Amino acid sequence: MDLSLRKLRYFVAVAERLHFGRAAEALHIAQPVLSRQIRSLEEELKVQLFVRSRRATHLTPAGEQLLADARPLLAGAEAAWRRAVRAGRGPRTFTVGFMPGLIVTPAVRVFGERHPDLTVEVVRTSWDDQTDVIRDGRVDLGYVRRPIDERGLKVRPLLAEPRVAVLPAGHLLAGKERAGIADLAGEHLLQDRAVVPEWRGVLASAQALPLMRSVEEKLEHVAAGHGVVILPLSVAAFYTRPDVTHVPVDDIGPNQVCLAWDSTRRSPLIQEFAAIAVELQGDL
Repeated sequence: MDLSLRKLRYFVAVAERLHFGRAAEALHIAQPVLSRQIRSLEEELKVQLFVRSRRATHLTPAGEQLLADARPLLAGAEAAWRRAVRAGRGPRTFTVGFMPGLIVTPAVRVFGERHPDLTVEVVRTSWDDQTDVIRDGRVDLGYVRRPIDERGLKVRPLLAEPRVAVLPAGHLLAGKERAGIADLAGEHLLQDRAVVPEWRGVLASAQALPLMRSVEEKLEHVAAGHGVVILPLSVAAFYTRPDVTHVPVDDIGPNQVCLAWDSTRRSPLIQEFAAIAVELQGDL
């Protein structure tokens, strides 16, 4: 059967918000139009995707499965569109994503020297979008920090980097050469616990704070005494400021840095760049 990408986008908008009115507003279409498109999709699939009542909208099991499959499908379609448009606009480009604290210049320089006809671009990413930019085609290859959702990606380990606790400058641990996770008992964690599973059962519950999408925002809260964050050493060193400090924590595992790209792509350029990055890392 022919699935309409437009209908899938409409479905995902509703499924993510579980509210037809808010989804219609986000899509800039009228709510009745959106409802008709969802009904049409259900008729094509011969399944019910949503259960609607006066109080709430819920996904059915079929809807939950379609949501899981629709996201990568839409991302793949967008990636194909981006690459086709980019190829048709003239000189060829190769784009590399990188997380804060990581230096990609050496690999980019060597790769660029081998391909003088290629424009090599770099894109800074974040915890929230480091894999999104790979899936939707904004970058060809990314330097990512685990944990990530690795579905649909080819992931190649690159290095393991120590992590440190970032603290206010006046903290009792400031100036210490090392610390243990028990020394941080009672501190508020200012980030997603999934990033630091070692905290489970040791520290105080996460403090209710606004969603923080950048390192800079997290450091502002640390400096204000709201809690602590765990960062890779290179990130903490890069964002040096007088009102925060950092200390190595012995019993928190290192951050795993990897190269990642869309597993469906067979580009020799991706394989070559990955080989260069791994070789250069081995020389350090």
